[in-house]
Amino acid sequence: MGHTAQEIEAAVAAREVAVLELPLGDAAETFSLEKAVCSHGLFMMAPNRWDLVTRTFSRPLRLSNDLDGEVEPSSSVMVRISHDSSFLQIRVYGNSALSREHEKSLLHQVRRMLRLMENDEKDVRGFQEMCKNMEASAAVKNFGGRVFRSPTLFEDMVKCILLCNCQWSRTLDMADALCELQLELQHSSPNSSGSEASVKIMENQKAKCEDFVPKTPAPKETKRRHVTMMKGDDLSRKFSGVEQVLKMDVAAKVEDGKHVKNACQGASCEESDHCNKIGNFPTARELYMLDEFFLAKRCKLGYRASRIVKLSQDIVEGKIQLRQLEDICVTQNLQSYSELMDHLKVINGFGPFTCANVLMCMGFYHTIPADSETVRHLKQVHAKNSSTKTVDRDVGEIYAKYAPYQFLTYWAEIWNFYEQTFGKLSAMPYSDYRLITANNMRPKGNQINKRRKLI
Repeated sequence: MGHTAQEIEAAVAAREVAVLELPLGDAAETFSLEKAVCSHGLFMMAPNRWDLVTRTFSRPLRLSNDLDGEVEPSSSVMVRISHDSSFLQIRVYGNSALSREHEKSLLHQVRRMLRLMENDEKDVRGFQEMCKNMEASAAVKNFGGRVFRSPTLFEDMVKCILLCNCQWSRTLDMADALCELQLELQHSSPNSSGSEASVKIMENQKAKCEDFVPKTPAPKETKRRHVTMMKGDDLSRKFSGVEQVLKMDVAAKVEDGKHVKNACQGASCEESDHCNKIGNFPTARELYMLDEFFLAKRCKLGYRASRIVKLSQDIVEGKIQLRQLEDICVTQNLQSYSELMDHLKVINGFGPFTCANVLMCMGFYHTIPADSETVRHLKQVHAKNSSTKTVDRDVGEIYAKYAPYQFLTYWAEIWNFYEQTFGKLSAMPYSDYRLITANNMRPKGNQINKRRKLI
């Protein structure tokens, strides 16, 4: 949930900040906040924000964590995470009196994002031991073994859909748009449920579109021409009014954003971290009542909109039980992997690549999600003339010796290649994230383009 300028000023004045501590325990020996966050492209996707100056991580989290969409989404709070030697400090803005249940929920989400569950620490130590025994390269050894993920499985699932069949810059734009939509849903009616707010927004858009219809009767020839055009342009006509309305909404939000920016400038850097203008990532309940065509147009999701709406509907209606899936992955072995794969592969739009990515987020590292980026990597790093038809076989041959951590080894190489090309990603400005494209990673002669920018 975003904050108005008045709310920001009030929170700063009242010092409404709660501070939680998360002891690292045995993980203190292996944990680095910078490595845990800046380890996968998911950390660059809204609403996540890594501060390269303070080396802290911030984003909104929900005060309660309802996995299966059984209850309405709770309010969100902005959190900022910093790393001490033996614990994480979590500053919660806008709520200085957290209940025990809220604290438990927030700490669970932080543990999930940063891979601080019991199984995660076992994997980190197992991966590091494997690197030592296999005499892995320095790049693989230095990776750390933690791969950033979202605070909820639903957010991971949707973001894995956004990773498919498009450039990285568009993936980032789609995540931004979904968070902006969540803010709009939240502010459309503060006292309404998520589903009611969704319906209200669509009704408002429809009503506004009707206002654009001319009240004066059109001449006969214009009317005939209009009827002819409708036959071929039903879809574009359906959204023509919506597009104009959205342009007006954007202009209004830009003006409102100026007030928020001014309020932030008046606060210290530490206090203004809760000035979030983009919103949280939407929940299944916030999305399941939306019309897929509206969502596609509003967030420029294309065919992904229908898949995201269907996923949300199946979760809210109980056809997909996220809590059950999370419980299955507590025991990580080939049997639980196969059971989870059986659940995932029947979900609309979940092909092999999306399923493998979701399972990686759930802690299974023996399978590599292979796509065109994998083909490029095998050619440039392993001199393997791979193709989309042979890539699964090729990665199997190259990374089999690193079992059961094939993905971690592969991803450590990928991440190292990115950093050789663009510089250290934890030091990359937020505005440069969209420069990570296949075009910018193509070698120029025998040289790799260092931080080459698109023009």
